[in-house]
Amino acid sequence: MSKREELPIPPVAKRAAEAHEIIRAWIAEEGLHCSLSVDNWPDNESVGWGILLSDVVRHVADALLQLKGIDRSETIRQIRITLNKELDHPTAEAKGEIV
Repeated sequence: MSKREELPIPPVAKRAAEAHEIIRAWIAEEGLHCSLSVDNWPDNESVGWGILLSDVVRHVADALLQLKGIDRSETIRQIRITLNKELDHPTAEAKGEIV
């Protein structure tokens, strides 16, 4: 995997007065490194993150369909299986700190 430039900000996020970034993720030194903004859904943070992550899965499926012709529903199925396995039996420990 080669080093890439910073991903572009979506046009609607650039122009929307109320937009704010809530997640960034990098693969570095053989691990995942994230910056997160939490406390965005005061009524139920867990439900908000669940919806966000499911939306991300659908965006990934759409991108793989457009770029590689991979079936959208199959991508979602495989991600769902892997996600559930990882949640039940993680292959790496999530660790970090609030900064």
